[in-house]
Amino acid sequence: MDKRSLRIAMWSGPRNISTAMMRAFEARGDALVSDEPFYGYYLTKTGLMHPGREEIINSTETDWQKIVDEITAPLPDNYNIWYQKHMAHHMIHYMNMEWLSLLENCFLIREPIEVILSYIKKNDTVTLEDTGFPQIVKIFELVSELSGKTPPVIDARDLLLDPQKTLTLLCNKIGIKFTDKMLKWEKGIRSTDGVWAEHWYDSVANSTGFGEYKPKSEKLDPKYDKILNECNEYYSYLYNVRLHA
Repeated sequence: MDKRSLRIAMWSGPRNISTAMMRAFEARGDALVSDEPFYGYYLTKTGLMHPGREEIINSTETDWQKIVDEITAPLPDNYNIWYQKHMAHHMIHYMNMEWLSLLENCFLIREPIEVILSYIKKNDTVTLEDTGFPQIVKIFELVSELSGKTPPVIDARDLLLDPQKTLTLLCNKIGIKFTDKMLKWEKGIRSTDGVWAEHWYDSVANSTGFGEYKPKSEKLDPKYDKILNECNEYYSYLYNVRLHA
């Protein structure tokens, strides 16, 4: 892969500080960023009624192959890095995934109990598939098979406890230099944010950097125990291979 035109695909699930990570790369100044390019496709295929559904579908490409062509295309001349924020659960089409080899695939995970507690604040119900954990592992294994190596995995808790160390580990792994520009950014919604930002990005829109890690104090309703246990199995699998000093 040509490091002068690096396409980074950061795969995560929902409620996973993924937008803050996108902010960090955009703050570098040498990185183009894309926000969930498969979201419109995902909504058209599932029929799910997410906030702003019609606006999302009308503002994004919904043809799966055209999206793949777009995200694997050459970078504009004024950028060296293309950071792509991807939701693993948006990938409901697993045919011909060899295009993953054209990207530097990375994975962002978060403790399942924190994901679920955050998710149910925005949604009345949650399924295992909604959390993205099964899909993250599937993509991780596909990438591992295609590349013959273990792709980088970073944990949200590690990132919040020490953003500089964690981002340095990631940058070193994918062959770019860490810059402290990645630690701070301006408040507000960006033109690079998806049109869904008004529904989901209230917290990150008011941020100027990675927040302090604070363990959640809420108790999870026992009715979610089965989903939590299933998520924990997927999470542990990836956590054991995460980047750490």
